[in-house]
Amino acid sequence: MNKFDMMSKDAISKVEEIMNATKLNEFLHRKEEEEKQKTCILWILAIIGVVAAVAAIAYGVYRFFTPDYLEDFEDDFDDDFDDDFFEDEAEEKKE
Repeated sequence: MNKFDMMSKDAISKVEEIMNATKLNEFLHRKEEEEKQKTCILWILAIIGVVAAVAAIAYGVYRFFTPDYLEDFEDDFDDDFDDDFFEDEAEEKKE
């Protein structure tokens, strides 16, 4: 019987080793899954950042090359009111 007790102890120790190795493999596999998820999220954020940067550059180029129509409007508005109107008032006060 002593021989069978030794075999059972060896069998139990081997089963424990297999269980520990399985737990270790599960842990490593879980760690790899987390890293894959992190890299996936990182890639998505990088793509969103690149798209945002390209959009900002395109908007800046658009604003640089489009004419400023308000500036032309202000120039026309200033021409309508000449200084003659104010000079006439000054001459009336002198008389």
